[in-house]
Amino acid sequence: MDTDNTDLNKTLTAWWQYNQDLYTIFSNNLLKENPVQQALNEQSARDFGVWLNEIAKQPETFVQHQFDWWQEQIKIMQQTWGQGFDTEQPDIIEAERGDRRFKAEEWRDNPWFNYIKQSYLLFGQSLLSSIRETPGLDDKLKERLEFFARQVVNSISPSNFISTNPELLKLTLDSKGENLIKGLDMFKKDLAKSGDMLRISMTDEHAFELGKDIATTPGRVVFQNHLFELIQYDATTKDVFKTPLLIVPPYVNKYYILDLKQQNSLVKWSVDQGHTVFMISWKNPDASMADVGFEDYIVDGVIAALDAIEKQTGEAYVNAVGYCIAGTLVTTAMAYFVSKRMKHRIKSATLLTTLLDFSQPGEIGVFVNEPTISALEKYNLQNGIMHGHLLGVSFSMLRENSLYWNYYVNNYLKGEAPMDLDLLYWNGDSTNLTAKCHNFMLRDLYLENRLVQPREIEVRGTKIDLSKVKQPVYMLSTRDDHIALWQATFQGIQHTSAKTTFVLGESGHIAGVINPPAAEKYGFWYGPEATGEANAWLDKAKHQSGSWWPHWGKWLSQYTDEKVPKRVTSSKTNPGIYAAPGEYVKVKI
Repeated sequence: MDTDNTDLNKTLTAWWQYNQDLYTIFSNNLLKENPVQQALNEQSARDFGVWLNEIAKQPETFVQHQFDWWQEQIKIMQQTWGQGFDTEQPDIIEAERGDRRFKAEEWRDNPWFNYIKQSYLLFGQSLLSSIRETPGLDDKLKERLEFFARQVVNSISPSNFISTNPELLKLTLDSKGENLIKGLDMFKKDLAKSGDMLRISMTDEHAFELGKDIATTPGRVVFQNHLFELIQYDATTKDVFKTPLLIVPPYVNKYYILDLKQQNSLVKWSVDQGHTVFMISWKNPDASMADVGFEDYIVDGVIAALDAIEKQTGEAYVNAVGYCIAGTLVTTAMAYFVSKRMKHRIKSATLLTTLLDFSQPGEIGVFVNEPTISALEKYNLQNGIMHGHLLGVSFSMLRENSLYWNYYVNNYLKGEAPMDLDLLYWNGDSTNLTAKCHNFMLRDLYLENRLVQPREIEVRGTKIDLSKVKQPVYMLSTRDDHIALWQATFQGIQHTSAKTTFVLGESGHIAGVINPPAAEKYGFWYGPEATGEANAWLDKAKHQSGSWWPHWGKWLSQYTDEKVPKRVTSSKTNPGIYAAPGEYVKVKI
């Protein structure tokens, strides 16, 4: 009995100390509101004020929702507290497909925790349903209301608290609070390396080494300027296609998402197909680069890379690949060539999950309003950069249960160290954004959608027009992408005059792209040229199992010209600078 009391006291002491330390840390660090958070909170308050005002105009709608909620609540109480509680009987309120918060058996087998779970799910579903069904609210307002309501609902999930999560409660008692001690230690370490928002570790940041475990495809940096390094990869075939392949990654992430490991590297696969592959590795900006803008990434980035490739290979034309915002960059560069009456140096363009028309920004749209963007602009100008950690946490909150609260519970409450996964390592290896470039993206692209308006955007004094772009385009979008909605990418490419092969991959913004043939994970849809309405195109499209990479490779072969002897990345006359992956990619924030 004395031993039991000692164990219980030890557990309670650990729990008490955990909460005391947590409160102190939050008070001293996390409760300090940054301008962005303040703007979002103010926008949220305004939106909820409008919603409540609309409810007041039609009280009968609110009363009906309350009545429906109470009826369902009674059913839950009868099911869980009735004499015949049956774990085989389906719940009154089921979690959504893919919701893994309530997988532990106790959530189903224990009446008390089953009741907590179902009551919570009913509350969340009822609140969101009430917002969707309130008349008098425009779609953008509803989207923002749903986002903020969802953040609140998911933050108070019973799975996030020890006393209401049976799995955590059992773990804490069994380990005598050891899980909380480990979790608090990880929390302190994460806080020490966070910026204005808590950045939860998704993997061990020391688990991988660039050039050794990931980003291992052999090559050399053959050019470097203040903005990027250009990597040329070693050929693995005797002959190579005459036309080089330039891959432009987004400057909001590091390039090696396309070269994680050999088995899932788009770079390695492309080299093995016989392409001379060049990759841009962007410099991770600091405050000294505050005045570097979107147009600089075009002229001093993409176009400078084309000049370097011509010097290296003698080829004036390339096939270009642009991923996410880099696809926007590549397309704008093509429009710039036309407006400047320059040689069209991009023979074909492959655009991966790329927005050109920003009128449908997806869930990022919650940030797209004048007050929030003004606050972000102010933050950027004050700091010279948008800090990568803040940007990363913001994106995580778009999928808060899987990318935030899941790790919060596992790391800080269970005390479990995160898994070592290459993709999660890359996701945590953040990059900053320059103030000028980020402000341009926020206002000119997202808020005002000026890129698709002819001659509204200037690049170094030259007005550009996307409708003048005529080079062939292979556009890949993904069905579950929440950053670049596929319907929006489909709509955007129609603002050009390009003959477009549109392909819709399964899965999302990352997994749908990094989908090697050997994995046999996700399929894709392909069909007629990208014209008309997106869903009408999908109705006519054909589905094919397996990776989109071979389909793209076949398409690309039309624009590669004949084969030539393989090119070397280093010689006595042209030794390059240093081996891949280079130095810029190693800079952490």
